[in-house]
Parts: sequence; C-alpha cells; structure tokens
Amino acid sequence: MALTVIEHPLIQHKLSILRDKSTPTKLFKELVDEIAMLMAFEATRDLPLEDVTIETPLETMHARRLSGYEPVLVPILRAGLGMVDGIRALMPSARVGHIGLYRDHETLQPVEYYFKVPPDLAQRDVFVLDPMLATGGSAVDAIANLKAAGARRIRFMCLVAAPEGAEKLVTAHPDVPVFAAALDRQLNENGYILPGLGDAGDRLFGTR
Repeated sequence: MALTVIEHPLIQHKLSILRDKSTPTKLFKELVDEIAMLMAFEATRDLPLEDVTIETPLETMHARRLSGYEPVLVPILRAGLGMVDGIRALMPSARVGHIGLYRDHETLQPVEYYFKVPPDLAQRDVFVLDPMLATGGSAVDAIANLKAAGARRIRFMCLVAAPEGAEKLVTAHPDVPVFAAALDRQLNENGYILPGLGDAGDRLFGTR
C-alpha cells in the first residue's frame, strides 16, 4: 500500500485538538492550515531540483532550486479548500485548480459538478487535497479526471484516512503516493470515519 502516515509529534498533537468536538471553527481552520503545512514537508520531499549559480553577499556559489513548472494544488471542494493556505505558505507560487465533488448520501458515490485546472498538467507536480479519505470514491474519481486531463505526477494528501478508502485509492491508482496524518479504525454504516473528526467541511466553514 503506497500510504505514508506522517507521525511527526507536532502533527499528532495538533490532530488531537482538531478531532476534539469542542474545538471552535476558527481554531479548527487554523489547525488544518498548520497540519497541511507540516505534512507538505514530507509530501514534497522528492520534488525535482536544479543547480543554479547565485551571488551571496560574500561570494559566488552553486545552489539548488525547484526545477520546472510550479506545482498545482487541487482541493476537492469544499473541504479540500481548508488545506490550500497552509501549503501555499510553503509554495506561494503554486497554482490552484478545483474539483467539485460531493458524495451522494444514498449511494455514497461521488458526483462531479466542477472541474477547473491549469492546461499544462503534464508539466507539473499535482497535489490533490481532501481532509478526509473515507470511502475513497471522490479521491479515485478526482485522480482519474486529473489523469485524463494530462496529469502524470500526482500525490494525494489527507488528514485522516479510513482503511477502506486507503485500500480503494491505492488499488485504483497504485502510482499515486498517499499521505495522511492518521489511519483510523473503520467507516461506520453512513460512510463516516471512526473515530474521525466529524464532517470536515461543516467544521471548517461553520455549517455544522
């Protein structure tokens, strides 16, 4: 399974506060930003670099910078939006695409309603963002649509994953690394992650 659970102490500490049902909306959003930023250090570990020559205040030196086109962050609407700002704090030049998917509460299957990404995805590293990897349906469909649009280097980032969703995603897209802050126990009969953190979108935007 191409799943990496990032167990850094700061991530686990912040995740414990994020899960708490008494955590208010403002703090919840701040924690999502911070966790996404910390996770991005691991998820970007293998981005390509190129050699450059620069002038320090004292001398000329050889240094290394990110090579190629700017990365693309693609949040799955709406909850994925909560992870964008934290990662853009590290990569301010990153482009942002959007995929609109919602889960039909009867069938638990994803329904797409919006898709807008840069036209040159084949040249870019693409980070798909969604706080929750539950059934895996939305993630699988989002990545399939990105591949159809030309994306070749894709990573998926979530805060909390269920075993069922993680297995479905890595089976459908074994070439896509998956990064999570936690792998939880299971899904309940309604497709929610246990123990989870509730509905991430509602808690981010104060609609719970």
